[in-house]
Amino acid sequence: MSYARDYRCCEKCHHTLLEPCPDFIACLTEGPRCHECEGSKAKATADAARLQRCDVEKPLFLIGTGTCGVAAGAGDTLEAVEALLSASKIDADVVEVGCVGLCAAEPMMELQLPGRPAVMLGNVMAENVAALIDAVKQGEVTRDVTVIGQRRPSGDVKAWDDIAFVDEHPFFGPQNRWVLKNCGRIDPVSLDEYIAHGGYKAFADAIKTMTREDVCQEVLDSGLRGRGGGGFPTGRKWKFALETSADQKYLICNADEGDPGAFMDRAVIEGDPFRLLEGMALAAYAIGASKAYVYIRAEYPLAITRLEHAIEAIRDFGLLGANILDSGMSLDIVIKKGAGAFVCGEETALINSIEGKRGMPRPRPPFPAVSGLFGKPTVINNVETLANLPGLFEAGAKAFAAVGTESSKGTKVFALSGNVERTGLVEVEMGTPVRDIIFEIGGGIPNGKKYKGVQIGGPSGGCIPEQHLDIDVDYESLKTVGAMMGSGGLVVMDEDTCMVDVAKFFMDFIQRESCGKCIPCREGTRRILETLNSITSRPIDKDGPESLERFKSIMYMERLANTVRETSLCGLGQTAPNPVLSTLRFFRDEYEQHVYERKCPAGVCVELLTYSINEEKCIGCTACAKKCPVNAIKGAKKSPHYILEAECIGCGACLTTCKFDAVIKE
Repeated sequence: MSYARDYRCCEKCHHTLLEPCPDFIACLTEGPRCHECEGSKAKATADAARLQRCDVEKPLFLIGTGTCGVAAGAGDTLEAVEALLSASKIDADVVEVGCVGLCAAEPMMELQLPGRPAVMLGNVMAENVAALIDAVKQGEVTRDVTVIGQRRPSGDVKAWDDIAFVDEHPFFGPQNRWVLKNCGRIDPVSLDEYIAHGGYKAFADAIKTMTREDVCQEVLDSGLRGRGGGGFPTGRKWKFALETSADQKYLICNADEGDPGAFMDRAVIEGDPFRLLEGMALAAYAIGASKAYVYIRAEYPLAITRLEHAIEAIRDFGLLGANILDSGMSLDIVIKKGAGAFVCGEETALINSIEGKRGMPRPRPPFPAVSGLFGKPTVINNVETLANLPGLFEAGAKAFAAVGTESSKGTKVFALSGNVERTGLVEVEMGTPVRDIIFEIGGGIPNGKKYKGVQIGGPSGGCIPEQHLDIDVDYESLKTVGAMMGSGGLVVMDEDTCMVDVAKFFMDFIQRESCGKCIPCREGTRRILETLNSITSRPIDKDGPESLERFKSIMYMERLANTVRETSLCGLGQTAPNPVLSTLRFFRDEYEQHVYERKCPAGVCVELLTYSINEEKCIGCTACAKKCPVNAIKGAKKSPHYILEAECIGCGACLTTCKFDAVIKE
């Protein structure tokens, strides 16, 4: 074992690197120090400050190369920075970091010059790098990109005169970052940097001073609830597992993030994997587990790669394996790649998948905390729940409980996407109004459009209309409007969104992802989807039996949805009808227009659209007639044309072809 590093303990303590530093735990819990060689303390403190980047000796480029950044062009930006620094012979550090959070401004970068605080830059494309490097040569920051703000300076570092601070930015200012504290700030594969920022202090202190029961009670006192959707008290779940006698116990991290519009877990693992691993170590110690799994979907290759590097680093460092920190605790962590089945986000289906079985839910009880993986007591927590633990134990249960509401403590990470100006990762205190997240942090709806709704909690969640925008982010509050916290996806919709089409999208997703084990979910969701397809399709015979079927199906759909919710086996089936019930509750008029008037007010459902030609504007150029795939447009050349409604398939080719705005879409 070789625990020590030179920024924690002096050379005299571990000059051979053959034995662990005798003051290792003290270094973690009390800061850099050495009883035998006080002269090294100043160096240790200085090295820690260097790793915390309070100041730098040469230019530092932190480039966000998370999945969202790479998709926006961060890979090209990274190559351009390295190439131009080499060509200019500038000695600088270039570090790849995770997602900073403001995905709307990707590719993002933080530039720090000696004696100055770091400056956050957005929309840094490869073509902007030349101007960036030229400014660095002059000791300046280029204005050819979006300057988001500067970090607060410390010590002798001098702030930039004409740049606002990051914590005053409308996106970052209202946030309270516990889980995302290090994301975009540290090298995600550097254990040294993580420890220099306080990492593993909470774990080392817990196993040194607290019993397993104490750790469980601390989490229970904090009020931390599971962030995976159900909101079950984490400490209570841990106590069930701790109090169950067994020769083997397991911990599972659920990183099978399957909700459309959700990317919180991926970003945390890509940007700060050590925080998750420290949280897992704390949870494993609390329940007495000696083996842990990270169940992560294989579609997250970058997250998996960085997690593998992090696990190897803590294993080499002695923070994983047998007799960790001479505490008697042993822990092994294994990565299990999932095939992307949404149902495997359900606890018992996930357990089946790890065991090599088909991912299908099991009846409960017994609950996993009593009989889970391989029949042994098992605790399953999601990424965000576990990533909360290092901050919770560092600050204490009272400090954590002071954040949030009476029933929902701490913060919540949301993936803000859809029709909103500033998309990205948002971490706010529980109790924050949904309006503040969308209109203050998110910047509101782009292009002057009106807000229509926000889908919260993914397919299992519900839609929040404008009249309930001031509802607080709280487990209980959201239930009053037919929504739920879920894992944390927030998909914003504007006035051009068809809510029936939204319900159909989520129901199609759920129906395809249903494991098929229980009839209510398998057949019920299919029938609901068939109904939604029917009312968004063009009737073949407006006065025939098909029209009667449309009326009957919509009459029974709500009753069927409630039946599916009440009789399905697992959480997926029980929440499957939520998008339909939620949109029916708040947007029933849109359903009625689809059924009775055969119209889609938002103009989204193609088969319900009708097209006509304004005779006064039509010059008879015949361009639309030539483009029509079914020859539904008639008329003589240089004379006004007309559309045969019975033959029109609503493809819209005439609308996009006409140069005289003669085609009308209704």
